Amino acid sequence: MIHGMNHFTIVADDREATLAFYCGLLGLVDGPRPPFDFPGAWLYAPGGTQAVLHIVFGRPLPTPRTGVIDHMAFTATDLPGVKARLDAAGVPYDLRELPGGGLWQLFCHCPNGARVELDFAVAGVA
Repeated sequence: MIHGMNHFTIVADDREATLAFYCGLLGLVDGPRPPFDFPGAWLYAPGGTQAVLHIVFGRPLPTPRTGVIDHMAFTATDLPGVKARLDAAGVPYDLRELPGGGLWQLFCHCPNGARVELDFAVAGVA
């Protein structure tokens, strides 16, 4: 039986831009990865012990850059800080309150075209 989500994997062509987005802007941490025979990165939530995002570099990206997964969603904190970092980096985003309240959803795209959702509890939004 399924117990929960383990990780997402994306294919990326620009290592620096991809890591700058996920680590620099969104706060994930580049961490331990098995010695595969292809380049990549495993990213962890700060203090986490399980990689939540696997990145594969050096494989051709699908054309067009679409697929069956609509987006990946992360639980997040510090909405004002995240917005400020995205604004400073010129990353467009869509911010909306979940119908019924309780959650703010910020949607943006990583440099590789993957749609990313960040979920912020309303109680934690200043």
